[in-house]
Amino acid sequence: MNLAEKEEAPLPVTEIEGKEVPWDPTQLRKIQEHPCFSENACHLFGRMHLAVAPKCNIQCNYCVRKFDCVNESRPGVTSKVLTPQEALERVREVLDKVHYIKVVAVAGPGEPLYNEETFETFRLVKDEFPHLMRCLSTNGLLLPERIDDIDELGIGTVTVTLNAVDPEIGKDIYSFVNYQGKKYTGREAAEILLKNQLAGIREAVKRKVLIKVNTVLIPTVNDTHIIEVAKTVGKMGVYLQNVIPLIPQYKFAHITPPTPKEKREIQEACGKYTRQMTHCRHCRADAIGRLGKDIQDRL
Repeated sequence: MNLAEKEEAPLPVTEIEGKEVPWDPTQLRKIQEHPCFSENACHLFGRMHLAVAPKCNIQCNYCVRKFDCVNESRPGVTSKVLTPQEALERVREVLDKVHYIKVVAVAGPGEPLYNEETFETFRLVKDEFPHLMRCLSTNGLLLPERIDDIDELGIGTVTVTLNAVDPEIGKDIYSFVNYQGKKYTGREAAEILLKNQLAGIREAVKRKVLIKVNTVLIPTVNDTHIIEVAKTVGKMGVYLQNVIPLIPQYKFAHITPPTPKEKREIQEACGKYTRQMTHCRHCRADAIGRLGKDIQDRL
């Protein structure tokens, strides 16, 4: 069985910390219709990212955010930051023209849980378009304290970027973490972030929120450690892991990115512990359409 087949074969039960827990029909439907959680769905259905979250509470050493960018296709960039009301208008415009959109998401360009505009946007969209799936991406720092809001708004799928489960490695990936009014650096920053990421994932899984973990593959930094991330999240009931090759920029601009072969080898190793996403397209914070076939510039 190849990785894609493994990802497309959700089991009737999943094992969470040694206990078998059944997938319910609602979760399975979300998997089958969400283009990021299902490779089959990505050919049929689309997603719409609403760029309403400009602020971020951590600094990753590979991240450069841009708010007026039209010529790059990667996370952290958008052509414009929208207000919640502008985002709702955008949803109306898009759905009037495009009928295969299943998911409305907030994926930046900063940290969605650090921006109240994220929650206001989801409230507006939920009220007017309750049939659309709601999704967000997060670094996980605020996941434990915002999980009630996620639950209340019916955000059923969440992607958490988790690059290390060892603070000694994490300290080399993050420049700083801003948490509860204080700025942390080094190992302390990595410890706080990791503790909250794991606690937030556990609570989200308990509430039957589908979790995808993004792990940036950074040669010489976490490349030999990613299998430990897979082992950890697999035991926690995470549905899917997405290993993303580094885009060299900011403090990691000097690092040679992994080759496709190196990425595949790590995915194969991690696939023994959790399903692997193999169809990621490095989506922008304002992406609209099917994966790899964005149409935001034509609407």
